[in-house]
Amino acid sequence: MKTVSNIFGIETLTPDLYKKALTHPSYIQDNNLPYTDCYERMEFLGDAVLKLTVSDLLYRVFPDSREGEMSKIRAILVSDNMLAEIAKKNGLADIIIMNKSEEKHGGRKLNSICACAFEAVLGAYYLDGKFAEIRSYIEKTFSPLIKDVKDNLPIYNAKEILQEYTQGLTKERPVYTVIKESGPEHKKQFEVQVSYREEVLATEVGKSKKDAEQKAAYVACKKLGVIN
Repeated sequence: MKTVSNIFGIETLTPDLYKKALTHPSYIQDNNLPYTDCYERMEFLGDAVLKLTVSDLLYRVFPDSREGEMSKIRAILVSDNMLAEIAKKNGLADIIIMNKSEEKHGGRKLNSICACAFEAVLGAYYLDGKFAEIRSYIEKTFSPLIKDVKDNLPIYNAKEILQEYTQGLTKERPVYTVIKESGPEHKKQFEVQVSYREEVLATEVGKSKKDAEQKAAYVACKKLGVIN
């Protein structure tokens, strides 16, 4: 089984920190352990480490960009969706500690849980005196993603753009509906349609519900002339 140190490529000095960073609240509830033995406090700290490092990186990469644009790019980079994708790809999701019920109900695949554990590990490294090393890891991991996010900002922001448009017309939000799921459990495809006032605007397929929703929203925005 993988360990935190070989996933992140950084030595871990205090094992207890990383055990807490990987422990889901369901496990401590089942075992009558203190609240401080789960990842939630460390996630709070790791979130700050991540945002500071990504903010600094964006500030240097885009010396002429306005803060509003950098904020939008940062929000996408540090979103649960993005962090969960990293945690699933590097194997961190496989070593999260949770109770049998959470495991049975697919908790290990939930973006929110994977993202929390990822941030908690960043917090653990910070507490373990490894801020310089984890900062370097974050920069190396997120640098290749920045250009893609910037170049495709309208797609990433399409849901927000579409909602602002429809609410500006009637104060009603667009509705997203999963109409089909296909493929094996580890490589599912989701077909999602977006509608407004009962009119279907677009139907798209993605590797997650969020991905399909973003694509459908983008196509809907293009159709409505909201995005050129």
